[in-house]
Amino acid sequence: MSTAFDPDGPGTGEGLFGIGEIPEPLVRVIPVPWEATASYGRGTANGPEAVERASQQVDLHDLQYGAVWERGIAMLDSGAELAEWSRLASERALRVIDAGGVLDDDQELRALAEEVDALAAKRDEWVRELANAAFDEGCIPAVLGGDHSSPLGLIEAVAKRHPGVGILHIDAHADLREAYLGFASSHASIMHRSLEVDGISRLVGVGYRDLGVAECQRIQNDATRIRSFTDFEIAERLANGEPWSQCVNDIVEALPPIVHISFDIDGLDPSLCPNTGTPVPGGLSFRDACMLLAAVAAARRVVSFDLCEVSPGPSGEWDANVGARVLYKLAGCAITSQS
Repeated sequence: MSTAFDPDGPGTGEGLFGIGEIPEPLVRVIPVPWEATASYGRGTANGPEAVERASQQVDLHDLQYGAVWERGIAMLDSGAELAEWSRLASERALRVIDAGGVLDDDQELRALAEEVDALAAKRDEWVRELANAAFDEGCIPAVLGGDHSSPLGLIEAVAKRHPGVGILHIDAHADLREAYLGFASSHASIMHRSLEVDGISRLVGVGYRDLGVAECQRIQNDATRIRSFTDFEIAERLANGEPWSQCVNDIVEALPPIVHISFDIDGLDPSLCPNTGTPVPGGLSFRDACMLLAAVAAARRVVSFDLCEVSPGPSGEWDANVGARVLYKLAGCAITSQS
């Protein structure tokens, strides 16, 4: 890294946070501009580019983690091949979504959904290979989505490298559906898929507030492997006088020693992410999330993370600004937890 770089100056360099070219970054961010199965609001495929652009004006001395940038954060190129898979998958998925999903007797729609899942499998393999390359170099791999199906390849790589790893899942939704609208590789199914991966020991969800009946039953019936801190539970505890710090301690206590953080931006209050695909009232404040991440960094080892569902919307500004800061906090959390 050039010694002329001024962390207090404007982000005039290329790449994430305006740092410029980094020979040996500790955090390798894999951009996954994918939104094939997004069934409500779309635009999260534009998230990685928008977050990178917004990151140029983030002040780099973090009040919790210090000079995160010095350890190096770099984003890889998503490439033309992934863009083509995404285009083809979206083209097919939208035909299924517009029809209201796959019906049992509709072979044409079922075939389209299977094609979407096959393209997503190629995406997962691509992500998995890049994640493994990052691990081989002693780096922390991260995925920047894209919809929340984007990080499955990373989660598969993490589980193989670190058997027993748990997932801290910050989200408005549990994402535990076996399939959604006929897609097994869906933003609504990422945690169902993740729990199928050998080596994933536990899922700890924070901020859930929009769930299906089957998802609620799954959480209740698999209480040893899934612990959810719903938005309602958190609100009730706070209303009864418990400090957020106690809730945070309980969340951290529920996690195994090694952790992957999966952060869906809609886990935050929707005033912070109004253009995300499925915004839901309630959620964490930015300060809540920062406090939680700092507690995880202090007590657990974060070996990887993902940030998904950032959609810049028509203005392209607010959601991306928040997303860039969450990404920097996640990097700081992971780096600090390694020391």
